[in-house]
Amino acid sequence: MHIAEGFLPPAHAVAWGVASAPFVVHGARSLTREVREHPESTLLLGASGAFTFVLSALKLPSVTGSCSHPTGTGLGAILFRPPAMAVLGTITLLFQALLLAHGGLTTLGANVFSMAIVGPWAGYAVYKLLRRYDVPLMVAVFFAAFVADLSTYCVTSVQLALAFPDPGSGFLGALGKFGSIFAITQIPLAVSEGLLTVLVMRLLVQSSKGELTRLGVLLTKKQSRTETESETETEAGTETEAATR
Repeated sequence: MHIAEGFLPPAHAVAWGVASAPFVVHGARSLTREVREHPESTLLLGASGAFTFVLSALKLPSVTGSCSHPTGTGLGAILFRPPAMAVLGTITLLFQALLLAHGGLTTLGANVFSMAIVGPWAGYAVYKLLRRYDVPLMVAVFFAAFVADLSTYCVTSVQLALAFPDPGSGFLGALGKFGSIFAITQIPLAVSEGLLTVLVMRLLVQSSKGELTRLGVLLTKKQSRTETESETETEAGTETEAATR
């Protein structure tokens, strides 16, 4: 990941483009609303996009037709939710295809789907789950970035296996080969990206505490108390219903 220009069969390239389009359109609306309602978030949005651009431009050779690299999408997904990253990721991939010959225009839809859609949603889901159970912020940030990175490569493996099934073992055989080759380079990269994202988040906590509070990344004492009271009321209601029965 990124899949190189012209590497996918035309039908696959079109199908992934069609699958990605609704997410990008929805993300564009979400991003436009965020900037219109909170223009002060523009700087942090730009930093999130730059973080993704720089990390995903650091490529290492991997299997034929693709490469390994960090993705940088976990940070933006935590800050602005996954729809925004669908747009920022698409812009990143488009510029990299045009300026760096990294990825391609015909494979843009496939690369967007894996890196800008699945990666952010997977990372954000892990982040929300961990925070729901009071896991410390930086631990949740690490695992969000780790999962966002690794899930991107799982999807890329699926995309390549669908396009180039193994002559003997078909899709599953090809998936095993692509996935195992990616894992050699990607697991250490995912760990490194998780640690780097934690470092960046620590810096943001120091420099942009007010903005992170508005975005819901940092909770005020009042918000924490409200959440605790809400959980207590829910548990009490459940116990009352059980007693009534």
